[in-house]
Amino acid sequence: MRGIILSGGAGTRLRPLTKITSKQLLPVYNKPMIYYPLNTLLKAGIKEILIIVAPERAGDYLNLLGSGSRFGVKFTYEIQDEPKGLPEAFIIGENFIDRENITMILGDNIFEDDFSADIKNFKSGGKIFVKKVSDPERSGVVKFDQRMKALEIVEKPKKWISDYAIVGLYIYDHRVVEIAKNLKLSDRGELEIIDLHNWYLAKAELEVAMVNGDWLDAGTFDSLLEAQNLAKQKLQEKLII
Repeated sequence: MRGIILSGGAGTRLRPLTKITSKQLLPVYNKPMIYYPLNTLLKAGIKEILIIVAPERAGDYLNLLGSGSRFGVKFTYEIQDEPKGLPEAFIIGENFIDRENITMILGDNIFEDDFSADIKNFKSGGKIFVKKVSDPERSGVVKFDQRMKALEIVEKPKKWISDYAIVGLYIYDHRVVEIAKNLKLSDRGELEIIDLHNWYLAKAELEVAMVNGDWLDAGTFDSLLEAQNLAKQKLQEKLII
């Protein structure tokens, strides 16, 4: 298993904070934001991690994280010239992924849960994680049965189908690279992660798991403030970095 942290983008929702730095380098209590998704991968024993960054911030990430040796792992860096959808990360990371399974986590997603067992026990197909939310119309959502078998996945549904949003942690086998390369651009000119999920769903190879603890997408001022409090109150003792 290898890991990807997708940490590109311009962080426009957090301007002016992100005018001179990357969103994922902003402080969340006493650590840079990226330390939290990095911690998720490190706890699962992943030793090779690709960090995808915006071109103007590459030097900042190198200065902060270096080669990965002080964390006992190896970091590889790639540039995402402009955000073209989450599946682009698998295309950018094609050589890095090679024939290995891959866990991708978004650089602004912060989790209380430990996903080590899910990552270590993964064999093939795809696995996504969901959390019950109050505003499912803002997210990709999954409808599933009592056995957690996915029945339908919809991006920002206009009518209610489920309260369970897909969070920013995904596990796939190496086929994800070719699948991503064959996706069509959506109406907004991007590759959509929902289309990846649906490819595996159509093959009956998509597993769904529940997020039990707190989860935050720290991409807005309000969620960034929540992340600060979550980090101070619950996450410090769970960090290994």
